[in-house]
Amino acid sequence: MAEERWKSNPLGRASLANALTCPQCSGVTHASTLAPPAVKEPATEGSRARPRLPLAAAMGTAVGLFAAARLLGAAAVAMTAWATGGHPVLLLGRSWDSVWYLRIATDGYGRTLHFRPNVAHSDLAFFPLYPGSIRVVTELTPLSGPGAGMLISWTAAAVAACGIYAIGVRLHDRAVATALVLLWGLLPHSVVLSMAYTEPVLTAFAAWSLYALLTGRWLWAGALAACAGLARPNGFAVAAAVLVAAAYEIFRRRGKVSHRLWTGVALAPLGWVAYVLWVGRRMGDPLGGYFEVQRLWGSRFDFGLGSLRFIRHLLLEGDQLLFPTAMMIVAAGLLLYGLLIADRAPLPLLVYAGALLIVAIGGSGFFESKPRFLLPAFPLLLPLACALARTARARPWHATLVVGALAGLSFAYGAYVVVIAHKPL
Repeated sequence: MAEERWKSNPLGRASLANALTCPQCSGVTHASTLAPPAVKEPATEGSRARPRLPLAAAMGTAVGLFAAARLLGAAAVAMTAWATGGHPVLLLGRSWDSVWYLRIATDGYGRTLHFRPNVAHSDLAFFPLYPGSIRVVTELTPLSGPGAGMLISWTAAAVAACGIYAIGVRLHDRAVATALVLLWGLLPHSVVLSMAYTEPVLTAFAAWSLYALLTGRWLWAGALAACAGLARPNGFAVAAAVLVAAAYEIFRRRGKVSHRLWTGVALAPLGWVAYVLWVGRRMGDPLGGYFEVQRLWGSRFDFGLGSLRFIRHLLLEGDQLLFPTAMMIVAAGLLLYGLLIADRAPLPLLVYAGALLIVAIGGSGFFESKPRFLLPAFPLLLPLACALARTARARPWHATLVVGALAGLSFAYGAYVVVIAHKPL
């Protein structure tokens, strides 16, 4: 459970530090059995003299900072692309996995590229929600496939930022919520949020499903988890959070729970299970067909043995910057998960982030993509967001310098991986 604390309420400043030092939200009214309701801050003489920023406006400020970060990141990619003779729209909207999604949106499933007898890349590895959405947008608007894909991703990223903010306010206060959204937008691999990729879509459904769990809205939690399961292979992490949270609630209430909980539980895994079974039926093996498709791509769950072998290779022989950076990001994820447990985060957040970590660490193949797989694991950033909010209250300019440094690293690294590295994200 998230442990509530009394918060300080410093004077605002017209700067980034002001956004990170907003007073705590007292407008949350939906009690949760999985996390305690927010503690209302006692009024002081100074706080009575200062009007509170409405919650919607505070969320708008946080999302505005997130949008500014991502627009600057996209601008860094664009300038690097132009300087090297590349085309930024093609790089952001038609790179690596984006090409597969665009082909599915145009022609449907059925494409397989054979490389060796035991290596074949089939488009059945890609879940249908995103390419289906691209197809709808291109049919209804004059946008091309890459343009439609980027529009969907950018919109989903903004929706995800709103959900992440709502969770931050629910568990802590507006300052932490703003810091959480900003940190998510400044991760080293956050450039993916500006590309025609599925991580923003998964994160949007995941954030609002988890928020629904924290506020006891089981039907919404299950329905959104089902959509998350149609977005990406690791979307099952959202369903896992719903199922474990429901099991805890059933145990706590000795089985006396609402029918909405049972309906949410039934809905949560439907998207992921339905697609896996459909691929299995198409492959002639209902239960194992999808996993065979993944194996032929070089991806399988081996409990981290493949990752350990590659780390040994990195330590002994070295490799491109992309690979040691991926190793450090995964290691940081493990450390942050330990801090999240120590901070007694709500059970749904622990299950969701833990499932994403298990997939990233335990899966073999595409080591450079592991940080992208962890991009939806925003709960891991909660300990850092709390620390940044505390710093902003005590030393606003220190917090501003930290955010500036993170932004510089994020923009530079994003431009490197998209334009220069020439490796699949």
